[in-house]
Amino acid sequence: MTALALAPPACPSAIARSAAHKVALRLVWLAVASGAVVFSEPAPVDVLTMGLVVLLPLIGLAAFPLPLFLMLGMMLAAAAGAFLAAGIAIDTGVAATHTGVSLYLYVASFVLAAFVAKRPADHARLILNAYLWAALVAAAAGITGYFDLLPGAYDLMTRYGRASGLFKDPNVLGPFLVPAIIYALAQLSGATLRRAVVLLGLLAVVGLAMLLSFSRGAWLNLGGAAVVYGVLHVLTVRSHRARLRFTATSVAGMAAIAALVLVALQFDKVADLAAERASLSQSYDEGPEGRFGGQQKAMGLILENPLGIGARQFAPHYHHEEPHNVYLSVFLNAGWVGGLAFIAVLAVTSAWGLRHAFVRTATQPVFLVVYACFLAHALEGFIIDLDHWRHFYLLLALIWGLMLGKEGVQTPRARGGSQRTVARAQGLTPVMALTATA
Repeated sequence: MTALALAPPACPSAIARSAAHKVALRLVWLAVASGAVVFSEPAPVDVLTMGLVVLLPLIGLAAFPLPLFLMLGMMLAAAAGAFLAAGIAIDTGVAATHTGVSLYLYVASFVLAAFVAKRPADHARLILNAYLWAALVAAAAGITGYFDLLPGAYDLMTRYGRASGLFKDPNVLGPFLVPAIIYALAQLSGATLRRAVVLLGLLAVVGLAMLLSFSRGAWLNLGGAAVVYGVLHVLTVRSHRARLRFTATSVAGMAAIAALVLVALQFDKVADLAAERASLSQSYDEGPEGRFGGQQKAMGLILENPLGIGARQFAPHYHHEEPHNVYLSVFLNAGWVGGLAFIAVLAVTSAWGLRHAFVRTATQPVFLVVYACFLAHALEGFIIDLDHWRHFYLLLALIWGLMLGKEGVQTPRARGGSQRTVARAQGLTPVMALTATA
């Protein structure tokens, strides 16, 4: 009798679990890919993500290491402060609704981090490949709208003469594209010629959309992320040959973007707005009713209101627009305790992430990409309100999941089969890959 005949029959529950896992992985991919469409709240990504918050732990596709509850605790403290402030707000309903969305984003980030921690290399690759699709869709929509390539596209997918794609604001489209650009640049190193051509094409499309968003914050975000990633990669890569290859491919990638930018600048409409947006200070920034004047008002209100004034109360009750500084906003929204808790999340993530960046693991290459993008977004928070950006919390989830998953605490040599694992962790698979194994 053969060994095969002696094997027990497959367990029906195991088969069902495997099928459930495959469905769940496709839903995760779809949720991330749908992040390119955020016209209103709730957006499609929210509906899918809320389902995943329940589904992933239920079917065993989430791991909850004890340190992950530190992140959740800090976020819940921020939410508690915001709900307390909502109770004393001028418009309690608006404040409570905004805070409810914040709470959902905190919990979703926690569960997605647990999902990544379950199988860091596979699940992070699944998310980032889906993110490339989302960025490509968002970029194509922004370009279509800006050049009015379809009837009604300009009115639907531009704001203030700038490409916004399927987002409400061009200042969200631009930063949304940053992780895709850095991830694509990172994958150029060691890619085959065919794959390199695909990646360069993706960079050209996404880079053009980044330009057409005319978002100064996004441009600074991209520059910061590229610098952080480049420095960390050079400091952590093991061989001089790898450093040279990285430098060469990075130059090629940036050259592709630069060439497309130069072509775009040949259009007077693009060149004029680019020159205007390149200025560090705009007319609406200055004066007591400008951006900087509003930030001074916000600082005064923070000092006078330790419990905060509630979310979405600064505009229109105290100023005609929000502070354009997420750190001021969270203190207004959630008081001193809630504001400090939110900042603690970012500070702990930044400090712990920097330490983890130098730990040799199977997932180190992809971690450097995510960490660089997160840090650049945290810095952009000084000039914009990003507390409801879905992709920002996705970056947060990826960082914590990669740090706390088993592949994030063991060296590739200790795990065996390291070359294959490292290649998978780098995302050296087809860009259009749909799912990873569960």
